[in-house]
Amino acid sequence: MENKETEEGRIYSVVAYLTIIGSIISIIMNQNKKNNFVAFHCRQGLGLCLSYMLIGYFFFIAGGGHVDPEVVVTEISFFQSDMVYFPFWIFFGILFLYGIIGAATGKKNIAPIIGPLFQKLFKGLGN
Repeated sequence: MENKETEEGRIYSVVAYLTIIGSIISIIMNQNKKNNFVAFHCRQGLGLCLSYMLIGYFFFIAGGGHVDPEVVVTEISFFQSDMVYFPFWIFFGILFLYGIIGAATGKKNIAPIIGPLFQKLFKGLGN
């Protein structure tokens, strides 16, 4: 049997994983209620979104840092190759799905490898 806090926070917990805007919406909506379940998923969702954006930005800069449709590129840098991008997308896709499924089922699934860091970095959110 689930407690009331978990049941009330499911929707905002799932929304926290849907882009950076979803994370911000969940954080704002949780400011008055201070639901610990939602706060946990806000920290995880925000951390995943920011990590995804920062690592993607690194790949962009390391790969040349510009996109010019008029220039035909004959060499593709390592960071712009599919061998790097696909594992990156798959890794973060799995982490996002893991968090969404946990939030929808009322569990606090901490993201493997980087989840504990998010809980420490964003410990002020929601508490």
